[in-house]
Amino acid sequence: MTEFQYVKEFLSTAKGTEGSLLIPKKIHAMLIEETEKALIPRSEAMMYLGPSQITASSLDLNLATPDSLQVRQLGEYNEIEMDEVDYTNINIRPAKYGVSIRITKDLLEDAQFNLLQHNIRVAGKRLAENENSLIVTQLDTAANTIGGGAAITIANITRAMQYLEDNDFNPTTFALGMEVANDIRNIDTFTEVDKSGSNDMLSRGFIGNIYGMKVYKVSTNAGMTTTSSYVFDREFAYVIGEKRPLTVENFDLPLLDSKGAAITQRITAKAVRTNAIAKITTS
Repeated sequence: MTEFQYVKEFLSTAKGTEGSLLIPKKIHAMLIEETEKALIPRSEAMMYLGPSQITASSLDLNLATPDSLQVRQLGEYNEIEMDEVDYTNINIRPAKYGVSIRITKDLLEDAQFNLLQHNIRVAGKRLAENENSLIVTQLDTAANTIGGGAAITIANITRAMQYLEDNDFNPTTFALGMEVANDIRNIDTFTEVDKSGSNDMLSRGFIGNIYGMKVYKVSTNAGMTTTSSYVFDREFAYVIGEKRPLTVENFDLPLLDSKGAAITQRITAKAVRTNAIAKITTS
């Protein structure tokens, strides 16, 4: 038996460790991506203000003061009393966020996949998560807070809804931290409630409906506290102002033999009616 025939025979009969070490394995040019985080979709914002609306560095959004104009009963010869709506405004001022990526041409030439494109894609995800964090910060300005116990209860949810309804708002959205989402799944009352999910990337966190509200679980790694939740009216709760949408500018660095990209965004979120938001805290 020749040396080649011996090796071939050994490979064909080898068992266990010997065989697994000697039999070559194909290395696939594959990258296992990180998971997508569950975020509050933009559809739950009162409005989106883009670059065409924010023509300067900021924008004043005018608000009518609720119930500021009143009517009164009048006697037959009484003068009609004067009254008028009061107004105020809030300032929408986007801030700039971004990251710069630089990769050597050697690495770009030798890598099994396009490292620059992949890094740009991940930077886009980080900016989306940052936007979610800005939204949660504004939800934290809720005019009303309900303190729950170790787990959220039906009474906590309905009380939060009532806070909105007492101020003539309509509870449309329920955003949950991951621990609260677990609490909800263990409340028997909701066992038969429609909880059909969605595979849509923009609504990855959608888990169903409760009392007519859309329910979204929100990632702790995107600004959400795992034991917090928010009931809000998407017609009045907050706005998103974006002066510069996510922008990618590629560049070359010949002296460093590198290529790169600058990824930036100018964006903010701002609470509009804090009475349209109620926060529930659990431990």
